Amino acid sequence: MTDNDFLEGQIILLDKPLDWTSFQAVNKLKYKLKKEFNLPKKFKIGHAGTLDPRATGLLIICTGKFTKIIPEIQDAPKEYFTEIKIGVQTESYDTEKPEILHQDISAITEEKIKETLEKFLGEIDQKPPIFSAIKIEGNRAYDLARAGKEVEMKSRKTTIIYIENIEIDFPFVRFSVGCSKGTYIRSLAHDIGQELGVGAYLTNLRRTKIGTYSVENASTEYLENEYQFANFRNGNGSS
Repeated sequence: MTDNDFLEGQIILLDKPLDWTSFQAVNKLKYKLKKEFNLPKKFKIGHAGTLDPRATGLLIICTGKFTKIIPEIQDAPKEYFTEIKIGVQTESYDTEKPEILHQDISAITEEKIKETLEKFLGEIDQKPPIFSAIKIEGNRAYDLARAGKEVEMKSRKTTIIYIENIEIDFPFVRFSVGCSKGTYIRSLAHDIGQELGVGAYLTNLRRTKIGTYSVENASTEYLENEYQFANFRNGNGSS
């Protein structure tokens, strides 16, 4: 690969590591590409579909002409490997905040969990978590929440296409979920807990697919200092 290849346009399938923001990952790649190829300041690069810092998995990064298809990629259905812990909650709906509201789960059966998961298939109303990047009157919801301000999130329609590969290992429940753009899996975890009557929060989230692009074709090595993009093999292909 040469500087022209990246200037013209490439799709880089990154397997985002834990605790990196999507912004940090894009900035690191931008810095590395500019350094290796001496690219211009206005080099076009961007990502399609933000991942929370506590999530890992597929982050699609586009350069050059492919930045124009970012909205199209963002609109595609997503798939996530999900792990939730039932019988306890957190304010952030994930591992960012400490556990609160512990409840007894001895009456919860595997059958009850499977029946509950089925209730979430199809179009659902979902409230985004208060610890999210959604803007409220110009401010990020998570900034308001962290400052201790009351945040009222409006519910929105989203679609759960499938929930499969269900594994139950109390208090943990693992499954793959296919969903439409704009679905918050943290909110899904919270809502499943509410439906069960014992609470739940998201303990592990990994994005495995966006449309036809799969994390199986992605790599974390692009973020490593020693990786050379001259060795990059075209990532434009989806499965």
